[in-house]
Amino acid sequence: MARTPRMERIEAMLADSPDDQFLRYGLAMEHASAGDDAGCVAVLRDLIARSAANPYVAAYLQAGQALARLDKTAEAAAVLKDGIDVAARVGTAEALHARGEMMGLLATVE
Repeated sequence: MARTPRMERIEAMLADSPDDQFLRYGLAMEHASAGDDAGCVAVLRDLIARSAANPYVAAYLQAGQALARLDKTAEAAAVLKDGIDVAARVGTAEALHARGEMMGLLATVE
């Protein structure tokens, strides 16, 4: 999949701030918008790995959605289950909302 100008700008910003979770998430969403679900998943898996100490809960939900679109239901279920656990540990209103969405998606992929 061809890189968009927006992807290039985000990647340039990530070169200066490689641990910026918001930028990394934005790059993943740009891949998804371009129809590149595999690229989206790769960026989100990287974000999940980089943010283990301070989880970016939405990354799990988006990774699950992208994997489901790729018909990788077992992988989607595994990511969603991890995300549900992480969201419960984080416990913020946003995390708990995402947890509910992940539970709903998990029910459709299992």
